[in-house]
Amino acid sequence: MVKQFLLASDFDQTLSFNDSGVVLSELIGFSGFHDKVAGLSQMNLVQQGAELSYLILHDPEFRRVRRDDLIATGKRIRLKHDVALFARALDNLADEYKFSFYVISAAPQEIIQSALEGIVPSDHIFGTRFRYNDATGEVESIIRASAGWGKITVLEEIRAMLGISHDHIIYMGDGSSDLPVMMHVNHHDGLTIAVSEAKYITKVARRTVLSDNAMSVLVPVLEELLRWDSVRIRRMFSSYGLTLREWDKTRTDMLTIQESALPVSVAAGSQPH
Repeated sequence: MVKQFLLASDFDQTLSFNDSGVVLSELIGFSGFHDKVAGLSQMNLVQQGAELSYLILHDPEFRRVRRDDLIATGKRIRLKHDVALFARALDNLADEYKFSFYVISAAPQEIIQSALEGIVPSDHIFGTRFRYNDATGEVESIIRASAGWGKITVLEEIRAMLGISHDHIIYMGDGSSDLPVMMHVNHHDGLTIAVSEAKYITKVARRTVLSDNAMSVLVPVLEELLRWDSVRIRRMFSSYGLTLREWDKTRTDMLTIQESALPVSVAAGSQPH
């Protein structure tokens, strides 16, 4: 029987190098995006990851954004290397495995669909959806934001639609906005993969992979799920014209050390009586 897996991915800085909000800000000539996001984060006013959507709906600088601006922003997004190859490779890993690839992100849906056009089918992309004013083109409201806990809802809807068990879910993301869905996937024995060194997410994710190439995420998938060894993995990469030149498996101990309150003799190695 064919084993089916759902592989869901965040978008900003997971499949791309840049944040969608930064690219959109450059398009409309606004330079204070990071300050705006930092302010919203300090107030805890917005679900993490949904700051851009909130700004488009409420901030005067972003109220001028229209659907065409979002589509144009998607064309400017710089994707990680070999995202298209990654999507194709999932279909050809092995005859007895089937991987369904979906993108779940708080970024506006138009941006993601534009950036991944020809790579990921539009109905496999779940971003934040807006309702537009027919007369002015302005964003009137948010239909649905796939941010934070909202990602879990979307993931569960996709899982149920595909008829896939919880332990056959793979989720990959880069930051704290991915924590709720990662904890959910971990709880049900799925595979979580962090693609950044953000300490909050690396502590939760089962695996961490750092690379500017999207194909790198296949390594934990092949090791954890298909049980391939390094020789077979290298051979697979080679079949696509890629070479794993540097593959360092590291373990990092993060320590906080303070002065001991014990007597000097104990600290020096003698045993207390």
